[in-house]
Amino acid sequence: MAALIPEVLRVERQFARLFVAQSLSVLGDRVSFVALPFAVLSIGGSAADVGLVAAAGLLPMLVFTLAGGVWADRIPRQRIMLVSDLVRCAVQTAVAVLLLTGTARVGVLAALMVVFGVADAFFLPASTGLLPLLVPSERLGEANALRGFVHSAGLVVGPVLAGALVAAAGPGGALLADAASFAASAAVLARLGAVGGRAVAERAERLGFLAELRVGWQQVRQRSWVWSSMLVIAVYHVVVLPSVFVLGPVLADREWGGAGAWAVVVTAFGLGAIVGDVCAYRLKPARPMAVAAVAMVVASCQALIIGSGAPVVVIALLEACTGVGVSLFFVLWETSLQVHIPEQMLSRVSSYDHLTAEALMPLGLVLAGPLSEGIGVHRALFGMTALALPAGLVLLALPAVRGLPARPATTPASTNP
Repeated sequence: MAALIPEVLRVERQFARLFVAQSLSVLGDRVSFVALPFAVLSIGGSAADVGLVAAAGLLPMLVFTLAGGVWADRIPRQRIMLVSDLVRCAVQTAVAVLLLTGTARVGVLAALMVVFGVADAFFLPASTGLLPLLVPSERLGEANALRGFVHSAGLVVGPVLAGALVAAAGPGGALLADAASFAASAAVLARLGAVGGRAVAERAERLGFLAELRVGWQQVRQRSWVWSSMLVIAVYHVVVLPSVFVLGPVLADREWGGAGAWAVVVTAFGLGAIVGDVCAYRLKPARPMAVAAVAMVVASCQALIIGSGAPVVVIALLEACTGVGVSLFFVLWETSLQVHIPEQMLSRVSSYDHLTAEALMPLGLVLAGPLSEGIGVHRALFGMTALALPAGLVLLALPAVRGLPARPATTPASTNP
């Protein structure tokens, strides 16, 4: 039985505890992703209200992500994650109670999601920065692949579990399960104790908030492989992902026969993502960002595939291939950041990554619908590909990206690519 457990989980006990906690939290998030729209609809909300509540949870990323990065480089990162988990647990518990008691209102749900989004904005940079303190650098790729595996598996298992919970206990009961997952994660973080790495006093020069933020930006700006990758990640989130979250379901409803066909495509993507994580766990490329750039080129074809007019089975198979690409890219990208960026500045650099990704995604989600109404769904999807695919190819063409080694030639603290 022990042989079935990945070695990094057997050897790195602190990481194993965090992995279990975050696995529960991710599964809860997947349940919430499905249950929350039904919660809004169950109280008489409209499609616009569903979008309002979803945006309320994402928009705080624009305001608070950079602050989260600065604070995660100042104080113990597990402490920030613990507080974030407790806040998100409280929010989801409040939402569940409002729904179960029949007192929920759209405005109140949106306000609670703003609080949830603020906690998310602090959690993400701290989470990225904590991992190198729990796992030695030679095992970071394995650890990131396992985290990616949980996220990918959640794409497949989460909607099924959410459907069962919503059917059995309603949206309120499903969101109560999400709250419990945050409580479990917080309990593990509370027991994590001290972790390795530099002393807190050494991790951030107390230069003032803006000065420390500029130091993080300098770490991004002076590494062309970092800022160019962040730009391409922004293109992927703003241009490509709206084809999945907005236009794909529209096209499925109009031309593919409905939600069942879309579920097949989404499931195929999730299965492909799992395969990608398994590959990332086993592969140890000498030039990881070169492989990541190829994977991003594949991932950038999603809009073209969805709008191709091919049979649903073909689209599903091709989407599975893009799922492999997406998983590979993000595992290799996060591992490269953790290996090459000085640990005491990692959360600040990571906060710029999250800002250019998740925080900007609502812009694409808002624009995708009007664009498709103006020029047609298929033309909009082809236009998305025309923007995204060249960006991936440019990333692959950059020597700093192709030539980045798996390990720095010097210690990260003195690395200045």
